[in-house]
Amino acid sequence: MDKQKENFFQEETIDIKKYLFRGLRNWYWFVICILLAYAVAYYINRFSEPVYNVGGATVMVRHERMRPSGLEGFIESFELVQSRTTTQNQMEVLRSFTLSRRAMEELDFGVTYVAVGRFRNSEMYRNSDIRVHPDTSRYQRKGYPVYVTILSEHEYRLEIDDDIGVDRIMRFGEQFEHEMFSFSITLENNDYRHERYYFTINDLNSLANRYRRRLDIEVNDPTTGSVLFLSSTGKVPAQEADYLNKLMELFIRMDLEEKNQTAINTMEFIDVQLVDITDSLNNVESELERFRLDNRIMNLGHEGQMVFNKLESFHSEKVSLNVKEKYYDYLLSYLSDKTAYNDLIAPSAIGIGDPLLNSLIDQLNELYRERSLLGFNVQENNPRLIQVEKIIVEVTNALKENVKSMVAANNIAIADVEERIEEVEREIMQLPLRERQMLGMERRFNLNNELYTYLMEKRAEASIAKAANISDNRILDSARPEHATMVSPKRSRNFFLAFFVGFGLPVLLIILRDFFNTKIVDQTEIESKTNVPVTGTIGHNRFPTEIPVHDNPKSGISESFRALRTNLQYMLKKEEKHIISITSTVKGEGKTFCAVNLASVIAVSEKKTLLVGLDLRKPRINSIFGLGKTPGLSTYLIGNNGLNDIIRKTDNEYLDVVTSGPVPPNPAELLQNEKMKEFISIIKEKYDYIIFDTPPVAFVSDAMIANEYCNLTLFVVRQNFSRKQVIELINDLYNKKDFGNIGILINDVKASGYYGYGYGYGYNQYLTEGYYGEDDLRQGMKEKVKRIFNL
Repeated sequence: MDKQKENFFQEETIDIKKYLFRGLRNWYWFVICILLAYAVAYYINRFSEPVYNVGGATVMVRHERMRPSGLEGFIESFELVQSRTTTQNQMEVLRSFTLSRRAMEELDFGVTYVAVGRFRNSEMYRNSDIRVHPDTSRYQRKGYPVYVTILSEHEYRLEIDDDIGVDRIMRFGEQFEHEMFSFSITLENNDYRHERYYFTINDLNSLANRYRRRLDIEVNDPTTGSVLFLSSTGKVPAQEADYLNKLMELFIRMDLEEKNQTAINTMEFIDVQLVDITDSLNNVESELERFRLDNRIMNLGHEGQMVFNKLESFHSEKVSLNVKEKYYDYLLSYLSDKTAYNDLIAPSAIGIGDPLLNSLIDQLNELYRERSLLGFNVQENNPRLIQVEKIIVEVTNALKENVKSMVAANNIAIADVEERIEEVEREIMQLPLRERQMLGMERRFNLNNELYTYLMEKRAEASIAKAANISDNRILDSARPEHATMVSPKRSRNFFLAFFVGFGLPVLLIILRDFFNTKIVDQTEIESKTNVPVTGTIGHNRFPTEIPVHDNPKSGISESFRALRTNLQYMLKKEEKHIISITSTVKGEGKTFCAVNLASVIAVSEKKTLLVGLDLRKPRINSIFGLGKTPGLSTYLIGNNGLNDIIRKTDNEYLDVVTSGPVPPNPAELLQNEKMKEFISIIKEKYDYIIFDTPPVAFVSDAMIANEYCNLTLFVVRQNFSRKQVIELINDLYNKKDFGNIGILINDVKASGYYGYGYGYGYNQYLTEGYYGEDDLRQGMKEKVKRIFNL
């Protein structure tokens, strides 16, 4: 029994084809579900605000600079052009908050306009009928909706909800003042298309973050690619296109600003030096001119000119050394005070060509640039960032040591030049007084003039570099709103999903409903779980009679009983007398209905048939034939009536009936006494077929007592009523050989299959009068869930 029960549960699997076939027989449910799903899809497609993806924006970045030529090569000789970084870093720059925030400032994104429609709202951009002008000097509440209803070309109604409680008529252009807001509204289009709007004043920081999250960047080749494809998703294609184009413009501009910063710093440094030199040069020039006029001396003598040329040469050398000294002081101060080195003046811009110094400064600039880009997309504890910080410290220290050694060498050179200048000055002391005075003035003039000329040359070089700089990145294609594609709602997908849901949901519900259903649905469930043969199937009785075989002989249900009569010939031995027991497991499965109609259909074939009501506990045959309870089998068995008294005639001359009689207190004992054996032996002599209507076998033994007299026992199983556990009981009886020859009769088979739960046998009022203990067969939801998990 345990093994059979295990097999029973293992075989209960989901047959999709079977459930689908049952569902298709109720096709109207599929039609209704599909139509409802299509209606929902149409509503979503029609009234959802569209969301678009705007792409087409393409920018090219460079991994490395190509070998320069022409003017760019001349500029790079001063090392004013910065090297490029990887594509991935450039992608992070495009995603950075700083760049997005600058884009928000330069675009007209400060106010969001929404046209209020009947079914849906539409976000507007440049095509809004109104324009809001916030007072930037006053506080504005961000992200709070303000409703505007256009009344005419001159007036509008302003509404702000109950928290603020504003509802007033305003004129266009009139300033609205409130502690939360300060703005004016103008009408941009007299032929306004929408009467009602609401707008929100945006927080540019939050807006920049929203646009950053919506930005998507792809590269043409993940490893070596340098072309980036930008796209953004939003409700207004023109607005998304403007954002992408502005972002690329600022990306190019920022790259150019970074490259120009060195040249700008160089020019600022030179300008500071030129201020003092220009004043000194003007003063010396005026003093020299007055001396020549006063003393009428235009040129030095030959000896004086020679001394002057020598002195001028030494002073030129000293000027160059002094400029280097100032740059070294600037560099040491810069390294001590600064934490960023992207604006450090290149040594070559000042005329210092030391290769080690230039290399260290280049390394420092490149390391800082890498640290800056890493800061966009990694945490502070990132190993690469920590490594870069460590290398920056090491390079900075090495640069400081190098500068200090160069300062010492420069000081030695200055001291040497000053000694040679002193020797020349001693020679000057031997010249005449006026020549000495004029020589001193010319010396100071030439000194300042040479320094001024030198600085102006370097400034001109830096200015040329700034003017000729171009970005290493360039825009290939701009974003265009007409190239936008709608990403939501996806109309085709929604209609496809509507069909899938409309068709699949009923199938799923059928599967779930049938899977959790504990009742027998069709014949295949029985045949797959038992070796007991199915003798026949009886259709649903749609007539208001319980003997349709007699009252409606041409009906389908009558035909099913005739088919059963034919099938019995294969199950009964070639004997002249046959006793057939009709039983079931619980009340309401239709055993009495089947017994009455089987007896009637056999009698129609002109076979002497006796229908015996052996259900002494709850008899119903007497009510079906309109007979009284007495006399009956129970009164015969106790000896109150004779055999001829209990045999009743019917409208069919070949069909007699023995009713159960009054309900006795001891049905089982009565069926086991000698009178029962006498009764069986007599009726077997008189009738060809004897049909027993026996009680259910689940918890009473009456049917098993009567089985010893029977040639065949038919168990009635009712579709959509009998529970699946009855098959276990039938298998148990079959395996124990308690019944010799048994078969299964499926009753109340409806064409609607799964959905048929009606009863048409005229005994519905008895369904609540169950035999004691039948509820123990019913499987609750808790047990069903347990079985699911066991599977």
